Amino acid sequence: MKTVSEKNKQDLIVNFLKGKTDKESQQKVNELLAYYRRENHSQIVIFVGAGTCGLGAGAGETIEAIRKYCDKNNLDADIIETGCIGLCTSEPIVDIMLPGMNRVSFENITFDKVENLLNNLIPSDGIIGQYHSVNSKEWKGVKYIDEHPFFAPQKRIVLKNCGIINPYSIEEYIANGGYANVCKTIKENTPIQVCNIIELSGLRGRGGGGFPTGKKWTLALYERRTPKYIICNADEGDPGAFMDRAVIEGDPHSVIEGMIIGGYAMGANCGYVYIRAEYPLAIERLKIALKDAREYGILGKNILNTGFDFDIKIKKGAGAFVCGEETALINSIEGKRGMPRPRPPYPATDGLFHMPTVINNVETFSNVPAIIANGAKWFSSIGTKNSKGTKVFALSGKVSKTGLVEIPMGTTIREIIFNIAGGIRNDKKFKAVQIGGPSGGCITEENLDIQVDYDSLKKADAMMGSGGLVVMDEDTCMVDVAKFFMDFIQRESCGKCIPCREGTKRMLEILENITHKPSSEDNREALERFQGVIQLENLGRVIRETSLCGLGQSAPNPVLSTIKWFRNEYETHIYERICDAKICTELRKFSIDAEKCTGCMVCIKKCPALAIIGAKKTAHYVVEDKCIGCGACAEACNFNAISSY
Repeated sequence: MKTVSEKNKQDLIVNFLKGKTDKESQQKVNELLAYYRRENHSQIVIFVGAGTCGLGAGAGETIEAIRKYCDKNNLDADIIETGCIGLCTSEPIVDIMLPGMNRVSFENITFDKVENLLNNLIPSDGIIGQYHSVNSKEWKGVKYIDEHPFFAPQKRIVLKNCGIINPYSIEEYIANGGYANVCKTIKENTPIQVCNIIELSGLRGRGGGGFPTGKKWTLALYERRTPKYIICNADEGDPGAFMDRAVIEGDPHSVIEGMIIGGYAMGANCGYVYIRAEYPLAIERLKIALKDAREYGILGKNILNTGFDFDIKIKKGAGAFVCGEETALINSIEGKRGMPRPRPPYPATDGLFHMPTVINNVETFSNVPAIIANGAKWFSSIGTKNSKGTKVFALSGKVSKTGLVEIPMGTTIREIIFNIAGGIRNDKKFKAVQIGGPSGGCITEENLDIQVDYDSLKKADAMMGSGGLVVMDEDTCMVDVAKFFMDFIQRESCGKCIPCREGTKRMLEILENITHKPSSEDNREALERFQGVIQLENLGRVIRETSLCGLGQSAPNPVLSTIKWFRNEYETHIYERICDAKICTELRKFSIDAEKCTGCMVCIKKCPALAIIGAKKTAHYVVEDKCIGCGACAEACNFNAISSY
């Protein structure tokens, strides 16, 4: 609002948050907040999804093209960079808001499409949908964005602002309801009352364990020792998971607000956000959000004149998967090697610097402001009996629409994959979905109608985890999937306990033997290989029962889960030395069709193992003992004469 100075603007907003606004000031505040909500806007506004996924799809070039167009054509437009709205397959996403008209979202606007879009400035091809607005006119014949098949089944609490508001603007967050209840909550509720509200809501930790959040806060509150600490775990090391990154990039203030309320509830005056250093954009936006919150008196000494002191520090992680485990994370913040501690004692009693500590992840904290604003009953009315609220999932793999979704607990896996994500790409057949990352398990076709909640997934030998969903189709080799996750787990093991350190290494060796075709194998070697396979399940159970931390205990899950549901694939690899999906290259065999082969000798030149023999202009053939299954010959053949089996 250009007529209000920065100082007056800040004073108006701070007094509004404190609840100390007279009638005249309230009118000014209402006008100010309406301005930041872009009600009755008189300027063209162009929003560009500039999260990591958007930038990876070319949003940076799109933004530059928009700026050049505006300069060249003297177009007075406000260009806003937002976070990811979740529909990653449609990036770069550009929204146009004309004066007096609803905001409209367009998909796949690469830099070369900018001129055509801005020349028209009306809804045309590539529309995702238009947004609802209070004072703006709707575009006739254009569906609303919440009618889009990707968004319609979702219920957005954590992601409600992502891709919508400017993550660099604290004023825009406040204008959309942010920080509105911080002062009121601290002044009108005791810490135990806040803990009770969160416990009654049924909010459980979204980082994987699912421990009741309110109960965790209460345990720390009753500890008498001080200082106390509250930590946001934004390490997010699971392959295929990017929920925390997207939330911090798109709505960092929601995490800060949740931590402030959590800090008050448990009696902590210091908070840490432990975030992986590989998230530079999220770190940048979080730093700006923390700086702005301090300037507005929302962080620091005597926040919003409530008498409560609270501030937040950022601690960058070095990318170790094990630091997602809370005690290893604590060691890392203390400057020690990221290795788990034996439990008990639990962090709530003996955590950071051996003081009472609460650790929750990004999604958990982002739910807190909405619970405080709408009440425990509102949140507990969403979901199932023992799993309340919503869950954010990162969809990746062989689905038509990859991205972020937020669904009510109780939604089925089938609905997520086939309704929201649009089914399997290229009309392939669904095979499985890996849920919960390396620590999770597989959901097969027969379990597609299972509900997404903590109890149902546990019964299916899977787990919620942090929220990664990797979808696989008929062309996926499940033995190879298990080997991929086991290789990841083995490399990321901290090495502190023998079952995890040595057991995962041995499991990986067995899987490599299964997918490896030796040049020669005597009877003794064959016997040792079969014995190893027989030991695979027993070894997995031992690791699960004897490892020190939760990550080690869940390390065998990908192998045990795939053996349970896809034992036939393991048997085919073991006994027949065949990978039906033709993914395990060392088990692939190639043959040359003599009728199609022209003897051009291209395949001979491309073969790195010299496994193809033949004279020029005569049919060639493959020496099976020499072939390494790389497929270079088939890729080079111009006559489709080479096939694998």
